Amino acid sequence: MTKKDNAHLITVARGRGEEIVHTEPLDLGERVRALRKGLGLTLEQAAKEAGLARSTLSKIENGQMSPTYDALKKLAGGLAISVPQLFTPPKNDRVNGRMSVTRSGEGAAHATTTYEHELLAEGLTRKQMLPYRARIRARSIEEFDGWVRHDGEEFLYVLTGVIRLYTEFYEPVEMRRGDSAYYDATMGHNVVSVSDDDATILWVTSLA
Repeated sequence: MTKKDNAHLITVARGRGEEIVHTEPLDLGERVRALRKGLGLTLEQAAKEAGLARSTLSKIENGQMSPTYDALKKLAGGLAISVPQLFTPPKNDRVNGRMSVTRSGEGAAHATTTYEHELLAEGLTRKQMLPYRARIRARSIEEFDGWVRHDGEEFLYVLTGVIRLYTEFYEPVEMRRGDSAYYDATMGHNVVSVSDDDATILWVTSLA
């Protein structure tokens, strides 16, 4: 795949109304191979997902052919990305090998009058997310001293029991095991347990 070929494909994609940010020459074949391997797909599996012949995908990866725009759309669909992302290299090529495992019951405990938090991945600094498991002690909205609100976005997943999620701008929502909610954490929110036992939930809060 030559630089000229890449430039042509980018022009075609732009002509279809898709914006592509591309500042450095990018080898499409290498990019496709990296994306495929990142998904753990073999050449045959990726070709099947994209609806392309295995030989076609192999030639694309080896720079032996310039795919048509229709082929690019199929390829992007098979890799679960958009066409522009095929031509957009990762923002950070440096591999970061950070990892933290928290065994059950070994999270850092932090109790309040309404929640009992178990902070997870405490060993990692400068995290982009704050994950924690919480036991919901509160049984009534009146137990809270006003709304809980903070920066970022938040994901809630019910592990056990039944809860009622109160938010500032929506009607209360009753949620059971397996239910989840994603919301703007600057909006006031509180959670109470409506089960006989304390409910437990997984919370993940963005820090960026």
